Formats: sequence, C-alpha cells, structure tokens
Amino acid sequence: MTTHLQRQFDRLRIMIIQVGALAEESLQLAIRAINERDVDLARQVIADDRRVDLMEIEVEEECLHTLALYQPLANDLRFLIAVLKINNDLERIADLSTKLAEQAIFLAEKPELQSIPFDLAGMVSRAATMLRQSLDSLVGLDIGQAREVLVADDEVDGIHASMYASVIQAMRQNPQNLEQYIHMINISRTLERIADYAVNIAEDVLYVAQGDIVRHGGHPEDDMDVRDNRLERGE
Repeated sequence: MTTHLQRQFDRLRIMIIQVGALAEESLQLAIRAINERDVDLARQVIADDRRVDLMEIEVEEECLHTLALYQPLANDLRFLIAVLKINNDLERIADLSTKLAEQAIFLAEKPELQSIPFDLAGMVSRAATMLRQSLDSLVGLDIGQAREVLVADDEVDGIHASMYASVIQAMRQNPQNLEQYIHMINISRTLERIADYAVNIAEDVLYVAQGDIVRHGGHPEDDMDVRDNRLERGE
C-alpha cells in the first residue's frame, strides 16, 4: 500500500467512526426520549438526523474518489467495500432512531401504560449493546466482539418473536390502550431491525479482518448467499 493510500484509509476510518458515533448517539437519545416521555429530546433526534445524512454522503463520495484514484486491489478493495456497506448501515440505523423518536412523541401525548407486555427494556439493552460492540469491533477489527454481536442477535429476535402474542393479549384486556400497544409493536420491530444492521456491521468487520463472507447462522465455507435480506422485509 502506498503512503498516500494509507493516509486516505486512515481518513476513511476516522470518518466512518464519526458516522458510527452519531448513529449511536441518535439511538441512545431516542431510547431516552421513549423512557422519559421527553418530546423535546425526541424532536432533537429527528432534527439531528440531517447530520448523519450529510456525513454518510461525504463518506460515500470519499470512498468512490479513493476507488477511482488508487484502484485498490485485494485487501484494500475489501476494506473500501466494507466501509461503503457499513456507512449505509449506520445511516439506516440513524433513520430508524428517528422512527423511535416519532414513536416517543406519540406515546408521550397518550396516557402512560401501567405495564409493557414484553421485555422492552431487555430488547433496548441488547440492541444498544450490539451496536456498541459492532462499532468497537470496527475500531479495532476485533473478531471476538464481532462474533459476539452475531450471537446476541438471536436474543433480540427471540424477544421480538414472542412479543406479538403478549401484546395481542394485552390489547384484548385493555382495548382503550390499543394505539399505544400498536406503537409498542412498532418500537419492537424497529429495535429488531437496528440489531440486524448491527449484525451486518459485525459481518463486514469479519469480512475485512478475515476475508470471509460471513452470514449469521452459517459458516464462511458454506455460506455463499447474498447479503442478509431480512432488512428488506416490509420496507
């Protein structure tokens, strides 16, 4: 690798970490807005999403400029491909955080539910931890942390899958809270999608570090499917 290309890669690493920090901040603030029924904080999350959008565009343009100028091969090309994918995933996480903020605004304007019929706190904690671990694995190309993210995704999926029956039962028992419960379903689904994007980031870290295309639930040697399509359901 030439000195100029190394400097460019260092710049890209800093930029993608900055996008990750903004996306993580958006998620944390959106979660706080839900928990504290804070409309002003939720509106701040929505307004600040523009920062992530602009940074995402800047990273993409920088990657394309690097591809055109240096025409990297092998490991260098793999790094650029991963940065492009991770950049897009982080922008989507920020977008989903604005959706959580919108749910927070709605719920804050309705009577507070006496109880939530599924483990929302557990789901929030796991999704936020998965994002943090995926970003940490990106900073240090930490294979161990990346693999922990893949394992943790099953827990989030499990909570989300069991949530429906619990919420439907709560709807029948408390029909006056129907709208709030529907928004709780949307929150659960959004958190599950954020966790899936964290998995994508971890998979791309493994791709950069090892050169293997890893898909959650499989092994590098027998997994030749295209990128996880779960995120396309319902979009």
